[in-house]
Amino acid sequence: MSDTNAEACPADFAFSISQDQYRHISLDVDDDLAFITLNVDSAKGLRSDTLLKLNSYDLAVDIELADAINRLRFEHPQVRVVTIKSGHPQVFSSGANIYMLKKSSHAFKVNFCKFTNETRLYMEEASNYSGKKFLCALNGTAAGGGYELALACDRIVLLDDKNANVSLPEVPLLGVLPGTGGLTRLTDKRKIRRDVADVFCTVAEGIKGHKAKDYGLVDEIYAKSQWSEGLKTEIEHLKGRSEERPARGITLTPITATKKPSGFSYTHVDVELTPERVAKIVVKAPDQEEPSNLSAMLERGQELWLIKAFRELDDAILRLRFFHREHGLWQLHTRGDMSLVLSAEKALYDAMAQGASWFLREILLHIGRVYRRIDVSSRSIVAVIDQQACYAGVLAEILMMADRSYALMGSVGGVSLSPINNGLLPTWNNSSRLCLRFLGAPEQLELLSKKCDGSIMTLPQAYDFGLITFLLDDIDFEDEFRVFRQERASLSPDALSAMEANLRFSGQETLASKIFGRLSAWQNWVFTRDNATGARGALTSYGEDLRPEFNWERC
Repeated sequence: MSDTNAEACPADFAFSISQDQYRHISLDVDDDLAFITLNVDSAKGLRSDTLLKLNSYDLAVDIELADAINRLRFEHPQVRVVTIKSGHPQVFSSGANIYMLKKSSHAFKVNFCKFTNETRLYMEEASNYSGKKFLCALNGTAAGGGYELALACDRIVLLDDKNANVSLPEVPLLGVLPGTGGLTRLTDKRKIRRDVADVFCTVAEGIKGHKAKDYGLVDEIYAKSQWSEGLKTEIEHLKGRSEERPARGITLTPITATKKPSGFSYTHVDVELTPERVAKIVVKAPDQEEPSNLSAMLERGQELWLIKAFRELDDAILRLRFFHREHGLWQLHTRGDMSLVLSAEKALYDAMAQGASWFLREILLHIGRVYRRIDVSSRSIVAVIDQQACYAGVLAEILMMADRSYALMGSVGGVSLSPINNGLLPTWNNSSRLCLRFLGAPEQLELLSKKCDGSIMTLPQAYDFGLITFLLDDIDFEDEFRVFRQERASLSPDALSAMEANLRFSGQETLASKIFGRLSAWQNWVFTRDNATGARGALTSYGEDLRPEFNWERC
């Protein structure tokens, strides 16, 4: 869908920000309690041609929310309950801004939905592993994405004032789906009956009060006179479900990319954009011994390689997703000393064990989030093992993540798996990438699990174990790899995205894998259909004096 009167989609903005740059939310911390208040500045969205009325949001709002969640995890480990509320007197949030969606390109809409999905899943991860429980205080209407934000919380309370309601009106009003996991969370998380969910998702005006509670859409309702005391009770209840944490955190400052004529770079990550639509991403190992003592690691803070390198990689992935969408092949390289990587990560091996330091756990979880963001990026991923490669431990995970890999025979070094590759960095379906790779070969998986000890395999050994797709000599390597890149560039990007997503989501399903592998895929399809975004589609017609026209054929 195009809109000739609309501005082009924003082509450059920051994903990494500081708290003093917030324009739409506020983050207040009081000892072990935190409060995130949605008070969206309607004139400060990414697009100057669209007002974010009624606490509706765009990507700018969600970037702030994502930053606040990450900041709570690293800067305020002592926080046990996070209350999300609204600064608007009658509306919690009316969801994603419809006029922004109408004016945005298909690719921007899909990437926007993907980012918001990731942010809400990160909230649930913080609840499961970081001792932070989330309370959503709906003091007014929560529609669409506003209610989906509530669904990502541990508990939802609704003001019972005859006006406040919850709704997922996308199907009846816009001809699209709730784009941020709403359908899946209704059934899989809140265990709402399928017929009840069907009714709810087709009632555009929403559901209020006791009926919302009876349906299971909210956990509790409070009259206006009981609202303040009710929230205090809810907060105390959630505090009892979370563990106490130490008060000392680290400071996070924004990650900034240095732009170059051929791409952009950071301290530990370089990105080169080629005319052949290939993005060459180089992740560099630490250049010196990293601290391994917990207190020294805390002292190093955000400059720790494990934190900084993966914050940079995360920022690079987001920039590639939004600003360089035609670069459909991500060619991943690693550089550096394998021993320095294995030494730097050793402290993380027991990070998820009972009684482990919150800091080590958060580092490990953050690395996992970055890799999972790559997993669901609609790009072809190839790993290259050349003379300078450093596929050890946390960087060896790239080999399992890639759609395929090419190794140059005779390269110095090899591949080294460590305990971190044996389930400490699970995918969205909660399986290790090693497990998914050898889903049909349990004997091979058991053998490789024993090799996750930091020992170095030669490239022929790694190839024989199935960790490398192609092992080529110096005569064939360049030609074979060139043919692969040319072939990949000639194939349909739509078919490739669909093929890769299906192959990456093997094995068991989870709420997250359903959201990305099923709900998001259907939404992507719906966004291209005339019934939603055609000249008289429901999304196109929203807010205008004409009714949508549908092609009634089911397919």
